[in-house]
Amino acid sequence: MKTIQVAAAVIQKEGRIFATQRGYGKWKGWWEFPGGKIEPGETPEQALKREIKEELNTVIQVGELADVIEYDYPDCHLTMYCYFCQVVSGNLELLEHESARWLAKGELDTVNWLPADVDFIQKLKNG
Repeated sequence: MKTIQVAAAVIQKEGRIFATQRGYGKWKGWWEFPGGKIEPGETPEQALKREIKEELNTVIQVGELADVIEYDYPDCHLTMYCYFCQVVSGNLELLEHESARWLAKGELDTVNWLPADVDFIQKLKNG
């Protein structure tokens, strides 16, 4: 089984977390933290800055590593590095996602998260 390594941004503002809805592919319509694949030679932090610039036309500051998620999908193993992040400049413009929402902790269960994100959502709600 192939392994995919991704970095995910847990962008926070005023007690809320930014969630995006996939606009393409097998998991279209499901919700996730924005981010993407780590390219060869990149650190997770570098990949995250690049992906957020590409997907949301926004510059972020990557902060503390919140969690590393290991999840087996039917066709691959996912390793996801989740970082707390802040917006430095830009307006989180949706260039690839279908939709986005700012969710308070009590609202995190109101969207259909990708399976790999579910355990981390529980940690955020309890933390």
